[in-house]
Amino acid sequence: MSETPTILLVEDDRQIRELVAATLEGEGYAVVEAGTAAQGAVEAGACKPDLLILDLGLPDRNGINFIRDYRIWSAVPILILSARSQEISKVTALDAGADDYLTKPFGVSELLARVRALLRRTPAEREQLEPIIEFGDCRIDCVHRLVTRAGEPLHLTDIQYRLLILLASNPGRVLTHRQLLLQIWGSRALENNQYLRIYVGHLRQKIERIPAQPQHILTEIGVGYRFQP
Repeated sequence: MSETPTILLVEDDRQIRELVAATLEGEGYAVVEAGTAAQGAVEAGACKPDLLILDLGLPDRNGINFIRDYRIWSAVPILILSARSQEISKVTALDAGADDYLTKPFGVSELLARVRALLRRTPAEREQLEPIIEFGDCRIDCVHRLVTRAGEPLHLTDIQYRLLILLASNPGRVLTHRQLLLQIWGSRALENNQYLRIYVGHLRQKIERIPAQPQHILTEIGVGYRFQP
């Protein structure tokens, strides 16, 4: 962590964003603000924050999907600020990769206490990888959610993109069917391996030179898949 911790605040409500930013800056933190998920992703790659504070109800993207994508390439702690007080909302966010959840309206003292707790983590626990992944003639820009092959954009569905980036960010590691299903579709799809096979097949059609003889997404029979850069 830098001498002055940097906190990225992604909140679309301007009044709340300004209040939280002023509070954090008053405690000596450097604050980078974003009002949309797209802007938040760009700032995350640029400023390399020590902590991300995120509102789930963003205008351009579901906050849960933002967490899942960000978690693939960054271990930076995530604190959720949300008006959603239902238990299922909290569980879903924490399962997606958030580290803590604070319900609006909240007290300033509690917010600062949770921020301090998350910033006490060691640097290894807050590692952030470079948001660019390259393999073969393909390139993934995690910040802009852009995948190219030989310089040409690849048109991937949201699930295809999330599946690719999850595999590519774990090179050489076998990811089981269960791990992939849980990360991409959630617990309701844990028994549906056929779902996974279909999407892997579609993905191979787009990134492999010879889809029937894949070089990057390799099948580990009866276990899962392994990504070979």
